[in-house]
Amino acid sequence: MGCRRHRLGSWELGKTFTGRCWKPLKRPNVPPGQERLVCPDTLQLTTFETQQTIRKRRTYRHARDLCKPNRTTTMADDYKFEGWIGHDEASVKGNMVWETFEPKAWEDTDVDIKVTHSGICGSDLHMLRSGWGPAPYPICVGHEIVGVAVRVGSEASGGIQLGDRVGVGAQSDSCFGRGASAGSCGECDEGSVNYCPRAVHTYGGFHFNGGKTMGGHATYHRCPSAFVIKIPDGLASEDAAPMLCGGVTVYSPLRFHGAGPGKTVGIVGVGGLGHFGVLFARALGADRVVGISRKADKRDEVLQMGADAYISTDGDADWAKENAKSIDIIISTVSSSRMPLQEYLGLLRRDGTFVQVGNPDDGQFSFHPGPLLAGRVKMTGSAIGSPAEIRDMFELSVRKGVKPWVQVRPMADANAAIMDVEEGRPRYRYVLVNEA
Repeated sequence: MGCRRHRLGSWELGKTFTGRCWKPLKRPNVPPGQERLVCPDTLQLTTFETQQTIRKRRTYRHARDLCKPNRTTTMADDYKFEGWIGHDEASVKGNMVWETFEPKAWEDTDVDIKVTHSGICGSDLHMLRSGWGPAPYPICVGHEIVGVAVRVGSEASGGIQLGDRVGVGAQSDSCFGRGASAGSCGECDEGSVNYCPRAVHTYGGFHFNGGKTMGGHATYHRCPSAFVIKIPDGLASEDAAPMLCGGVTVYSPLRFHGAGPGKTVGIVGVGGLGHFGVLFARALGADRVVGISRKADKRDEVLQMGADAYISTDGDADWAKENAKSIDIIISTVSSSRMPLQEYLGLLRRDGTFVQVGNPDDGQFSFHPGPLLAGRVKMTGSAIGSPAEIRDMFELSVRKGVKPWVQVRPMADANAAIMDVEEGRPRYRYVLVNEA
């Protein structure tokens, strides 16, 4: 007898059934090599023959995939995963190739996203050129992904529905206790999933099921639902995309270290990341926001973003002396170990905090500890942000009307756009758009 609801006869069943949805029904006179199992969804009996050959094309590996309600929903089943693939370090010089790639094997907690927008982050360039160590080529970069949910797993979290506008940032998964020696993970338990020691990056890593992570400069992206974020109404897709990494990378430390009323905030390096620092420091209500960058030609733009003052470290000869002990919190987005760190630390007031979020390719920072000692100054770091922080950032952006400075480019122009980012041309973030 088969399970009528699922249209599965006994002759369709495979030879390895260990799923938790099946419950053995003990009855006498069961022939050797067979069991009587009951589908708890329908309470109908199904015969399981352990050595029988499957005579259908489809193979069922686990009984729980057979007889639980099939709640996986999909808008289409004929789409291909294609994207810009880097095969070596030269790919950062405009040599990515448009190719088909294999996503991670589907799991019922996953969501497939038809990519509409994908922001270019500085991390893309670091990874393409193996700046943070050897990259696992071939690689598809892009971790500021916005699109439409076209397939939603039966066990997906977050209330995601087909057709929802959703996004994925720089992290695709965390362990949630999987593989932890103690059976749990303190970072995951506390909600600090972005600091999980087994965090899975959206590209350049591997999922827990062994699949390679491939990014969003592509047609489609597959991601565990715990890291798929709904995009709120009132936030344009081209604005939401760069917030998913660039935005939350500065929002998280600003919020954590109390940027708001009564504080003066300095943003070192007003580029793609730094311009978000100015926008969010202002949105969080800081009394005073100071942009700090090398070139004087950004002054008017940074003031237009909402900064109260601008320091040009190349153009203002006495900038360090004139602004000493004037800032409470500094967020440094600079990805170079050659920055004047000693002078930046001298800008902090007593008990001030210096937060480094830029991750340079080219070596270690060097500085004298004098400012730390003399001012009880703290020096720390911060890495991206959690899904909860991304949602908070989106809510603040809608409420306060945060509008990043974005330039939209066709996905077909990805190679040229990557090279333009390398040359420092964006004002201030590029977002690739799939036109079809």
